[in-house]
Amino acid sequence: MDWGILEREPELARLASAAREAADGAGSVVLVFGEAGIGKSSLVKALPDHLPDGTRILVGECDDLATRRPLGPFRDLIGSVGGELAGAVTEGGDRHRVHEALLEELRGAVLVVEDVHWADEASLDALRFLVRRMERLPALIVLTYRDDELSREHPLRHLLGQVSRAPRVHRLPLARLSLDAVRTLSAGRVDPAQVYAVTNGNPFFVAEIVAAGGTGRVPPTVVDAVLARLRGLPGATVDALEQLAVVPSAVERPLVDALLTDRVSDLAAPQENGPLATGVSAPVDQHGPLTDGVSVLAAAEQRGLLTVTPERVAFRHELIRRAVADSLPAARRIGLNRAVLAALVARPGSDAARIVHHAAQAGDQDAIARYGPDAAKDAAATGAHREAAAQLWLVLRERHRYASAELADLLERYAVESYTIADSAAAVAAQREAVALRRALGDTLALGADLRWLSRIHWWAGNADQAQEAAREAVAVLEHAGDDRLLALAVSNTAQLRMLSERYAEAVEHGERAIVLARKANDPAILAHALNNVGTARWRSGDPDGRAELEESLDVALAAGEVEHACRSYANIIWTLLDNLQYDEADTFLPPAMELADRAEHLGFLNYLHVELAMRRLAAADWDDAEKHAEYGMHDFIPARCPALTVLARIRIRRGCPGADDLLSEAWEIAVGTKELQRTGPVALARAESAWLRGDAKGVIEAAAPVHAQVSRLPGAPHRSELGYWLTKAGHRVPPDDSDHPYALQARGQWRRAAALWQAAGCPYEHAAALAESPDAATKLEALAAFDALGAEPAAHLLRVELRRLGVRHVPRGPLAATRENPAGLTDRQLQVIRLLAEGLTNAEIAARLVVSVRTIDNHVRAVLDKLDAPGRRQAAVRAAELGLLPGGSPT
Repeated sequence: MDWGILEREPELARLASAAREAADGAGSVVLVFGEAGIGKSSLVKALPDHLPDGTRILVGECDDLATRRPLGPFRDLIGSVGGELAGAVTEGGDRHRVHEALLEELRGAVLVVEDVHWADEASLDALRFLVRRMERLPALIVLTYRDDELSREHPLRHLLGQVSRAPRVHRLPLARLSLDAVRTLSAGRVDPAQVYAVTNGNPFFVAEIVAAGGTGRVPPTVVDAVLARLRGLPGATVDALEQLAVVPSAVERPLVDALLTDRVSDLAAPQENGPLATGVSAPVDQHGPLTDGVSVLAAAEQRGLLTVTPERVAFRHELIRRAVADSLPAARRIGLNRAVLAALVARPGSDAARIVHHAAQAGDQDAIARYGPDAAKDAAATGAHREAAAQLWLVLRERHRYASAELADLLERYAVESYTIADSAAAVAAQREAVALRRALGDTLALGADLRWLSRIHWWAGNADQAQEAAREAVAVLEHAGDDRLLALAVSNTAQLRMLSERYAEAVEHGERAIVLARKANDPAILAHALNNVGTARWRSGDPDGRAELEESLDVALAAGEVEHACRSYANIIWTLLDNLQYDEADTFLPPAMELADRAEHLGFLNYLHVELAMRRLAAADWDDAEKHAEYGMHDFIPARCPALTVLARIRIRRGCPGADDLLSEAWEIAVGTKELQRTGPVALARAESAWLRGDAKGVIEAAAPVHAQVSRLPGAPHRSELGYWLTKAGHRVPPDDSDHPYALQARGQWRRAAALWQAAGCPYEHAAALAESPDAATKLEALAAFDALGAEPAAHLLRVELRRLGVRHVPRGPLAATRENPAGLTDRQLQVIRLLAEGLTNAEIAARLVVSVRTIDNHVRAVLDKLDAPGRRQAAVRAAELGLLPGGSPT
């Protein structure tokens, strides 16, 4: 009986089917997930027997290291793949080379990456690259992970969100074994009901307890079950198991030999002060002293605890390794980790990340200080920025070991890595400390460069005042330092901040100076940066010639291969076109911009561009698509999160869904911190629209008036016309707006011209809203039909009230089909939520299942409770069952 595949026939069939489809050119991704011990690895091991003959299968594993091995699962493929991929992974520094080699190697293959919840950032980066291309690749990717270990901030969340949007994805949640399956496994040796009661059908727990044969009572934990199976093994074998258990990965044969052979030799010849610093006695088995490392493992292999091959040794299950390691006294674990550390240091070419992991576990601060910086460098070179930050955090705990200049370098590196992974607080703190050290050292150039970085990091964190202050000092320090390049970058940084804070004339002044300096230094990256600032400032202040400079910045960046600067140019072009209602032109820039960011793996800009696409889809009233793209911005990157929240809130406002106020509260807090009109303006507009649809004229004025006063003082400022329109509707007097913006026309009562402009721009919701302002009942009815078709319930409700007040008879009641089909009026997403809620899942578990943020699920749950008129979750499930909304008709 193969315990590992019991009750797994459907999953194996789906995997085999997906592999056949991939072989025919329809590549896909399979997610195999469940709790620890549910049988993910057993399913993978059974897979080859169910694949078409000749199918090439590649298997890599992620390790539970404190700081992950960069490209760990792909390093496992070396020996099974071609030289190009092996070389790219071994060298590791060229991320694009790794990605392209993976893409080529994967054609016609099945790639399995096990335990991807432990993947390093470089591996996640590579998987994101592959996932985006699976539709066109004749291959299958199988990812296994523990879904019960994914926190809200877990790095795997981003990859799972991307997978969920892939054209072909298969989800295989693994269920626990049934009582019948446990009865089969027990085979009369132990009480199956008792086993089932204790294990709840977890296959690993069941297998371990059954293998232990029972002890009169079922062991309460898996540790007890594993330790029961260790009883009776030779002492040397137990010692060897404990030694290997502190290595959180499969152990390659040279390391096995170093740990066990040398150790056994030491144990066989006791020294004056004892055989080991830990005081472990010399093991001797029944055949006498051991001299070969692997042979000592034979008894453990026979018990099914280990898998031994000529290349490596691995515990049969990760939980076995953890159970052994967790059973050890702390002092023993320290000694065993010290042995691994010594073996790794003695071996040329050992991964610095592994060295640092065991150094940390052994408490060897000298080793951390010596190898940590190199481990961080290796991780950063492969794009594993989370791992690089973690390594540097360990190093900086021993900051007293470094001279001031070296410490400043390490702090700069930590700040950059933290900035890259959006840990703004850590980035700001580290960069501030680096600046203080540079100031004390009197290193003018380094101080100026660090101040410029500090300004950028402050802006990233949403701290406008601190960003401006650091930028001012950076220029002052570098003004006469004699380095045109550093000065150009500092001046351009100042121009960027002035542009973002709507100080357009100052932005142009600083930007033009930066352009001169950049040309003198012959630096195309800084030239593109400066042209971007000048062009954006001029264009947004009403000078159409600014667009040419902004597009020139794009051309310079693309020609120089400066992808980051090109992405920023694209982003500013698109944002301004959207503000100017030039949607068709924005549509021509969005695809190449997103393709560039995607190809270069600039995920920050890619997410930002997705949010801009969400803004575009909101204008087109394609609200489902807008929500999907806005979700890309729901991360800690403040510049993207604020507009993403605003788009999601405005969709809820127009659909009449709860939760918009919470989203707007967070968006407003972020926007106020940035002191940027591009953030405060859209949030104020959404708050004003929400208040108007609630019938709250005072709320409209409170939301719109302060920002309107600000924009009225600026030339060519966006949002002025719409803010003025809402204030006019609320009865608040504003200075006349004689522009041809459709909202200005509506404010002046020219609804027909406005409607025509909205229709030409492709904005159906705004078009309907303009028609609704007609005094003609027939035109109002036309607007009502448009609102109903869009699902814009609040606007439709207000218009129905107005039509009845005007005495119009036979006002349409609105769409009823959806209500008949779904008596509670729940959206498709809310139906999904109530069904998962009825299964007893928490909001975090629902968020994980649907691959959205917990905050989003919080909003959905509140909406469900409101629509079902239920005071709590249990009552909501009962009400949903009564309405026939649950598959089985009743909650569990």
